[in-house]
Amino acid sequence: MTTPKETPNLIPPHGGYRELKSYQMAEIIYDATAVFCDRFIDKRSRTHDQMVQAARSGKQNIAEGSQASGTSKKTELKLVGVARASLEELLIDFQDFLRQHNLPLWGKEHPRAREIRALAYKSDRSYSTYKTYFEQSSQEVAANAAICLIHQANYLLDQQLQALEKEFVEEGGFTERLYRVRAQARKTKQ
Repeated sequence: MTTPKETPNLIPPHGGYRELKSYQMAEIIYDATAVFCDRFIDKRSRTHDQMVQAARSGKQNIAEGSQASGTSKKTELKLVGVARASLEELLIDFQDFLRQHNLPLWGKEHPRAREIRALAYKSDRSYSTYKTYFEQSSQEVAANAAICLIHQANYLLDQQLQALEKEFVEEGGFTERLYRVRAQARKTKQ
């Protein structure tokens, strides 16, 4: 007879999304987008609502995917993909805002873009790390700061998706785990 310690976990540890860098960045983006939209886009505008919802979707789908990962790697992959798509939509909205307001889109090597990108290495990063870019800066600075953050989040989500895909290919999903645990239980009883 096996001891509980020898029996593999049917439902592995899951959740923990607040520790994910992608989630942390998506939360900053959500807060920044809400402030940006309140400052620079009419609250009755459909664009205002859509941008805030795209930012929220990015954050919420990372959390939901992480929570679902215990019983469905497929759902986790799908939801992280939805988060990535939502942030891409938001990226385009910020780029459109700059274009429609005849404001410059900063390149990756723009001094201010480099300054914002460097903040990602702070260990205690939160919305307050970027607060002045969104609450006290011009439309140009705020939109470009958001674009920098979204590029960073998208990079993290692309890495996360690659890791999830690799894990799924190597270990399978919940159905395969169910089969392995059941087969091991039967083998133990013999």
